[in-house]
Amino acid sequence: MRILVTNDDGIHAPGLEVLEEIAHQLSDDVWVAAPSENQTGAGHSLTLSMPVRLRKHGERRFSITGTPTDAISIGLKMVMDGEPDLILSGVNAGANLGDDITYSGTVSAAMEGALAGIRSIALSQVMTQERPPSGDRFSAARHWGPRVIDPLLNTPFEPRTLVSVNFPALDAGQVRGIRAVRQGFHDYSRGSIVEGRDPRGQRYYWFGLDAIETTPDHGTDLEAIAEGCVSVTPLQLDLTHHATLDTLADCFGQ
Repeated sequence: MRILVTNDDGIHAPGLEVLEEIAHQLSDDVWVAAPSENQTGAGHSLTLSMPVRLRKHGERRFSITGTPTDAISIGLKMVMDGEPDLILSGVNAGANLGDDITYSGTVSAAMEGALAGIRSIALSQVMTQERPPSGDRFSAARHWGPRVIDPLLNTPFEPRTLVSVNFPALDAGQVRGIRAVRQGFHDYSRGSIVEGRDPRGQRYYWFGLDAIETTPDHGTDLEAIAEGCVSVTPLQLDLTHHATLDTLADCFGQ
């Protein structure tokens, strides 16, 4: 099995090292194509206004001066000598739960893989201010990652779908299991924007990363993480709200 590994935190991120460890437990044919710098929040964006550069860091390890989407595209078309069987994106240093997925470069890299028709999985490690007792913030991802991925290898994926996995901020031994759940939703109305001035007196704005209040609905990724479980959520690239199609058709006299 051939695996392509990427992320949005950059080629030197500790979470990428964890994911490479996981990938090598599954295969000896592992390739890495990741952004050269942190691309958190890049979403499913492409670099169109400047050239993208490729750098080799070692055997089958490359960085790309662009977004996670760029990294997958360059990895598939310019780096690898054959199509991978699996794309793994992560392990992101932070949650990608609920509607976070619309901003996530980690999930978007897996989206790009799904568009290419390749089985793709995004993995994210929830982080809190307090470290788990072991001191290893990636403990849950490191130990539960192979347990999550292995059964997914033989599970049919519908076309243009992917899977998003989140690990709770716990030591591996404290995790209470794995749940297949739907996407939840946050209350983003309380998100903050911090205003300040730079050394030249120019005003700037910094998007705050305050804790966002949420009431997890039953059967969601938010609930699973809150209860100490690994969440596994299938996602689709078709954003059409099919239930509204007939209403709009009537509206326009179709």
